[in-house]
Amino acid sequence: MKVELQKKIDLKTKPRGALGQLEKLALQIGTVQQSLEPTLSHPSIVVFAADHGAAKAGVSAYPPEVTHQMVLNFLNGGAAINVFCRQHRLHLEVVDAGVAADFESHPRLVSAKVGKGTRNYLQEPAMTPEQQQACFSHGARIVKRLKEKGCNVIGFGEMGIGNTASAALLMSRMCQLPIAECVGRGTGLNDTGLARKIQLLETALALHSEVNEPLAVLQTFGGFEMAQMAGAMLEAGRQNMLLLVDGFIASAAFLVAQRLEPSLQPNAIFCHLSDEQGHRKMLDVLNAEPLLQLNLRLGEGTGCALAYPLLESAVAFLRDMASFESAGVSAKTEA
Repeated sequence: MKVELQKKIDLKTKPRGALGQLEKLALQIGTVQQSLEPTLSHPSIVVFAADHGAAKAGVSAYPPEVTHQMVLNFLNGGAAINVFCRQHRLHLEVVDAGVAADFESHPRLVSAKVGKGTRNYLQEPAMTPEQQQACFSHGARIVKRLKEKGCNVIGFGEMGIGNTASAALLMSRMCQLPIAECVGRGTGLNDTGLARKIQLLETALALHSEVNEPLAVLQTFGGFEMAQMAGAMLEAGRQNMLLLVDGFIASAAFLVAQRLEPSLQPNAIFCHLSDEQGHRKMLDVLNAEPLLQLNLRLGEGTGCALAYPLLESAVAFLRDMASFESAGVSAKTEA
């Protein structure tokens, strides 16, 4: 199928390769779906939200209660991800994976709370093995439900004060890189705050120096939202869906999922290069080429929503653009 798809792309009325990354994207989507006429059905973005026990230690510029406040903003339709999903006609769901507050029922809210925030990894592992497994189960259940509704492309976003620190720890341990090369400013730390963040994360890595296996690393340093994302990504791969991976935190969750199931990689579309300094190196480890570079560092799945129209364009040209033969245009002669 891949050879047939490439031939179809090459015979469109354009110089070979002239549509650049769109051609690679069309080839990827067609290969995943094993079709010369791929489709995008019921595109959805799921934002997983949870609190982190280490947030109160100073790894973020914002207080932990902002997680709860931002989830309410998502539910009220006022966040950036709401705006972009409305603009591009994307279905949006928000998952309470472990916010340290309770919510009233809401049609956009999925209740999957494993606990009211993780424990503090500066003192003990962030979650128990049982909590991690519960997160994977919740993530799989959410994806299966969307699949049953006809979804074949799903974007992954997150919200959780302190989760850039968790992502940096996951990256440092699994990519064997110094934490200073993985840490960024997150929600806006100044130089003093960044130095403190690095010092705290070095302490956490030293405390858990024996932890190396992907699931153990996730249990030790991850958040409930990141664990549910990883579980959802694994299920999306089993369902042969397209995965839209957002920025630094979503990529760290994907890194865990990919280490557990390497065959997941071909289904993943990396939507943008985050302004978090560790993201470029993480994408290099994953051998991934992002679609956009807009200096984003918001999370929420915003990069997925912004990149989605490029998937639509890739599918549209593959399906609808004329070939040299059908258009009666002379193809390039060999020079």
